[in-house]
Amino acid sequence: MFARAIVYALMTVFTGASFAAESPVVVGGKKFTEQQLVSEMTSQLLRSNAFTVDKRSDLGSTVLRAAQENGQVDIYWEYTGTSLIIYNKVKEKLDAEQTYERVKQLDAAKGLTWLQPSRANNTYAFAMRKTEAQAKGIVTMSDLAAQVSAGKHLKFASNAEFYSRPDGLRPLQDRYGFTFQRSDVMRMDGGLTYLALRQGQADVALVLSTDGRVSAFGFVILEDDKAYFPSYALTPVVRTAFLDNHPKVASLLNSLSATLDSETIAALNARVDVGRESIEKVAAEHLARHNLIAR
Repeated sequence: MFARAIVYALMTVFTGASFAAESPVVVGGKKFTEQQLVSEMTSQLLRSNAFTVDKRSDLGSTVLRAAQENGQVDIYWEYTGTSLIIYNKVKEKLDAEQTYERVKQLDAAKGLTWLQPSRANNTYAFAMRKTEAQAKGIVTMSDLAAQVSAGKHLKFASNAEFYSRPDGLRPLQDRYGFTFQRSDVMRMDGGLTYLALRQGQADVALVLSTDGRVSAFGFVILEDDKAYFPSYALTPVVRTAFLDNHPKVASLLNSLSATLDSETIAALNARVDVGRESIEKVAAEHLARHNLIAR
C-alpha cells in the first residue's frame, strides 16, 4: 500500500512537471492592423481556455509562412489567395470555394491544416474618392480602363509589391485592356496610398477591401467586373502536428472565424486605424460580444 502511494505521488509530480513545461502555443501575425487584430483575438481566446500563448504578431508574410512550415509558429491567419498564388504558385483562375479547397489540399502535404474560412475577403481593390468617382461616372474597373484608354491622366497610387508582382498591375491592365502612363503611377508604401488618395495627390489608389479607412475617408471601391482579383478569404491555419495534440483548438478557432465577415473586420480595423482604440480592447470586445470569452 505504501509503495503504491509512492508510485502514485511520483506519477503526479512528473505529470505536473510535464504539464508545466509544455511549450506555449505560438500565435503569429503579419505587420498590419487586421492581422494584429486576429492574432490578438486568437491569443485571448486561447488564454481564456487555459492555453499559454506566445504571440508574435509583427512578422513579414514570407517569414511567417516559413516559420510555420518549420514548426516555429503553430497558428496564424492566412489568406486563401496568398497561399494559392505566392506559396503554391498556382496560376489557374479559381473561384472562392475552389481556391479554399485547393490550398487546403496543397498545404496539407506541407503539414498545415486550413480550418473553416471566414466570410472576410481581404482582396486588393482600386478605390477613388466617392465624389470624384461619381463626377467622372466611374463605377467599375472597366469604366476606369475606358477613361484611361481615352487619354485621361489619372494618377494611380500603388505599393511597390503590387506594381511588380506576377499577379499585380501589369496582368490587371492586360485583363482590362488599358495601361497607365508610367508618369501617372506613383509607387509608395502600402499605408501611404490611402493618404495620397485622401489628399488628392492620386486619383486612384490600391487598397485592401476590408481596410477601415476606405469608408472612413469617403472612398468607393471600383467593382472588379472582370473578376481579376482572386479570393483572399481570411482563414485560421494550424500546424497539423499541433492540432493532432490539441484538437480542441479547431472548434475554438472555427467559432471565431464564423463571427468575421468583410463588413465586420472593416469596422474593427477602423476602430483601431481611425478611432485609435487599442487592438487589445477591440479584440476583447468582439470576443465578448460573441460570447467567446467572459465579459
